[in-house]
Amino acid sequence: MLKFNKREWIEGVVSRRERMFLPVMASPGAELLGARHSDVFRDGELQFRCIAALADKVRADMRVTFMDLSVEAEAFGGEVVFPEGGVPAITGEVASSASLIEALKVPAVGQGRTGETLKCMRMCAEKLGVPVLGGVIGPFSLASRLAGMTEMMVMAAVEPESAHMLLEKASAFLAAYMEAVRDTGIAGVMIAEPAAGLISPEMCEEFSSSYVKRMVDRVRGDDFLVVLHNCGRTEKQLDSMAGTGADAIHVGNAVEMTEILRLAPPGMPVMGNLDPAGVLKMGTPESVYEESKRMLEKCSGFCNYVFSSGCDLAPGTPLDNILAMERALRDYNSGF
Repeated sequence: MLKFNKREWIEGVVSRRERMFLPVMASPGAELLGARHSDVFRDGELQFRCIAALADKVRADMRVTFMDLSVEAEAFGGEVVFPEGGVPAITGEVASSASLIEALKVPAVGQGRTGETLKCMRMCAEKLGVPVLGGVIGPFSLASRLAGMTEMMVMAAVEPESAHMLLEKASAFLAAYMEAVRDTGIAGVMIAEPAAGLISPEMCEEFSSSYVKRMVDRVRGDDFLVVLHNCGRTEKQLDSMAGTGADAIHVGNAVEMTEILRLAPPGMPVMGNLDPAGVLKMGTPESVYEESKRMLEKCSGFCNYVFSSGCDLAPGTPLDNILAMERALRDYNSGF
């Protein structure tokens, strides 16, 4: 099993001119195996095989397991649909009122498909030769799937007591789940909190970051990296995100990368944010290469930048486009 030292990894990011490469990708591995996505998202061993297949094709400094944001909500009783060629989604709500929230039980870790995701992470830790981050949803995003996105935003504004009751239950489960992720032996976790990008900075602090901080405190250690992902308009949320105690931040393509790097603490790795849809899925290898080189060059003045996609790469993202992204990084780094 690979031994990971968080402090050495962060120092490696900020002390060298060459950029590290961390594309958030797992789903494109299903195409390499000829596997059905509806099977992959149910099977931890098959998920590992997808990640391993991509590892054989694309050289990256770090891997991320599947960003399936339905797993934790399903453990709470949410109903999941598995569209072929897409990612699973939660349908309906299980906690859209104060009475339903009060009756909601916090599930045990391992319930639903969480056992399969942990199996995948354990296999990654044991069999892959690079650091791996496990994908976990954030507390506000989980609560929004349990209550419904609109309902959760209204609840936070007009019924904050109910919102906090739901967030207490969501974050209690997620903290225990993250401990189980750490115990698999992988290098860290990427907390995906996209719903927090839809609320104000003040609400982000109250209804997201304060709960993320509790979760981070439960797993903090020199051998476990915590990355907080928010793909919304995060310019005014950076202080709140950094205050969670996360070791690194990952942002989406809704923001200007250089602006985020300017605002972030200089010693904190900041990852992103090549457009995963318009560029990486819909582009050509030539356009992906050019966009990648453009991003690397404009971020060249920031020592804490890690080259990454802006979010999880969708099923159907062409391998040739991912390889073009890697080739652009290799050509950029060869100049040093």
